[in-house]
Amino acid sequence: MPDRASDAGLRWTGAQVVDVHTGTARPAQVWVRAGRIEAVGTADELPAAAAAAPARDLGGGWLLPGLINMHTHFSLALPGELGRRISAMDEHEIALHMAGGAAQALQAGLTTVRCVAERNGADFALRRAIAAGTVPGPDILTAGRALVCTGGHGHENADTLECDGADGFRRGVRSQIRAGADLIKVMISGGIAGQHEGIATRQLTRAEMAAVIETAHDWGRKVTAHAGPADVIAEAVELGLDCVEHGYQLTAEVAAAMAAAGTALVPTLVVTRCGEFFDELGVPAWMQQRSLAAGQEHLASYRTALAAGVPVLVGSDMPPWWPFEGTTAVVREMEHMSAGGLGPAGTLRAATIDAARWLDRDHEVGSIEAGRRADLVLVDEDPLADISALRTLRWVMQDGRVVRDDRAAPR
Repeated sequence: MPDRASDAGLRWTGAQVVDVHTGTARPAQVWVRAGRIEAVGTADELPAAAAAAPARDLGGGWLLPGLINMHTHFSLALPGELGRRISAMDEHEIALHMAGGAAQALQAGLTTVRCVAERNGADFALRRAIAAGTVPGPDILTAGRALVCTGGHGHENADTLECDGADGFRRGVRSQIRAGADLIKVMISGGIAGQHEGIATRQLTRAEMAAVIETAHDWGRKVTAHAGPADVIAEAVELGLDCVEHGYQLTAEVAAAMAAAGTALVPTLVVTRCGEFFDELGVPAWMQQRSLAAGQEHLASYRTALAAGVPVLVGSDMPPWWPFEGTTAVVREMEHMSAGGLGPAGTLRAATIDAARWLDRDHEVGSIEAGRRADLVLVDEDPLADISALRTLRWVMQDGRVVRDDRAAPR
């Protein structure tokens, strides 16, 4: 493993460096020192001081910024046998379970994640442990527990907090901010995982939605909403919603309103296309039927958002590291997004710089530029030609340290 603390750092050579802003790549070196990218360019373009840094040959491939997953659950417990086992874990067991998932996510190339509903504050402890270097994992930004109405979507699990009325939801927002939330997640409609609801079931009043958004914004936090139906999304966008999760039933009019307001969409297309995953978890037939039956409308909704110019971001909902259809869930999500109309370069942006901008972290992560954190991944094939090149990922750097190298040692 390279020593990121050495005075001169290291120059990483022998790869095509991808510029996610322009959707292009060129042969270049990346000079990394003290966990940061010092400079990017050919040998002639690098500062003179870079010459003192030893070179490490990556042996070909395409070098990308570390990936960002904007819809992550480390404590996900869906209906079914595996979900029951996770729900039965005590606070110590769930912390270990989540730490294991975080380590796997990092190995899958995810150097930053946005958690959007986790159990009983374990995400805050995990975030601290990763930052301290106690356990491996991606940089975590988290919503803490998602806010729901009594009996609302996900109320069965400890990753949600039941609230009612405008004042109740204001207290809910403040409680998560007090715990350390970076953003707020709210369930404003039903979904595919609630047995006694439908995707289009409205679950919050206008006053409740307004209370969440206004309070979060007053505290400098963005709000993302689990939401399916167009009419509920339209109202939330009017109130200032920052992001929509899923958006199963968007119309052209609502998509246009989202685009005009700058409201992003995390489509999670894979969740209506994952029968094998549901089988593996023992998910009951009613949920499988509801999910898979929504797939065609879900894809049409996503394409409507693209046509309107809605900013879209990558999020898997499924555990992003999960082995699925020959790759990981996050790569499969990106394949669906690319094939659905975004294309390879746009999908890369959705998993890097565009996600970083939503998180207000684009000065830190999301691109390979001087001053950014040295979070990098390497793939053997060209992701600008075909996003499925991410299936060939073989090397991951976080904070200037190599955390995965499928070769015995750097050349």
